Amino acid sequence: MRPEVAAAAELTRMALTEDVGEADWTSEWTVPEGRTGVARVLAKSPGIACGLHVAEHVFLEVDRELDVGVDGSDGRHLEPGDAVLRVEGSLRSILTAERTALNFLARLSGIATLTGRFVEAIAGTGCRVSDTRKTTPGWRWLEKYAVGIGGGMSHRAGLYDMVLIKENHIRAAGGVQRAIEAALPGARRLGIEVEVEVTNLDELEEALAAGPDRVMLDNMDPEGLAAGVVRVQGLPEPRPLVEASGGVSLETAREIALTGVDYISVGALTHSAPAMDYSLLVSGG
Repeated sequence: MRPEVAAAAELTRMALTEDVGEADWTSEWTVPEGRTGVARVLAKSPGIACGLHVAEHVFLEVDRELDVGVDGSDGRHLEPGDAVLRVEGSLRSILTAERTALNFLARLSGIATLTGRFVEAIAGTGCRVSDTRKTTPGWRWLEKYAVGIGGGMSHRAGLYDMVLIKENHIRAAGGVQRAIEAALPGARRLGIEVEVEVTNLDELEEALAAGPDRVMLDNMDPEGLAAGVVRVQGLPEPRPLVEASGGVSLETAREIALTGVDYISVGALTHSAPAMDYSLLVSGG
């Protein structure tokens, strides 16, 4: 089972337990028993659809008798009024599932949409947009899935699948080169990459002497980034990949990408993406 699918199953159960609790008394007491209806989930703002099958799973988790149809697939570009789901069956069940289903859609579509805007901003540069570990606890696999739907790449899944040596590691190890040399034997044994964060060209030189797989140029201005790229590109293959991090926004992304870095990492993709707006409208019965 793909990790985002397993995450969706667990999270939807938790979310419904959190929201429904003992019972949805409002629907129990206002909607006649046996009343049926047809509901359509509509986009209220433009964006990239993501989480359609997660929302479907929410409705079916509430009531396996509901008939849920998904209109299109994740990655579909939406305009206001576009329908993404059609749900038919018990009106009580539809209304009980409504908010949880829309919450998943809104969050994941918002991430995919923001990622798509960054991808569009750097189109044609050869650079890629990457996420970070700045994810909502428990939501990482779904949020990284949404980044992928928006056209971005995953930086690393967690602490276990890549070494990323940052400022505090460097201080503890006694320097950039020492930190890399301490990590390389174990990383090579496990077959994982080693990346190191540097903040200036002197630190970059020290890092390159130790042979990392990736270098992160952190909070450097475009001139510094360009100089770092030139230095790395002068190395024999296989050269380290170059990441730009810090100070990346939709306004600055293209200028940063044009320095020649291989990818830019953007924490905002997952920690600050605005939710996309959806509504559920019921008819019939």
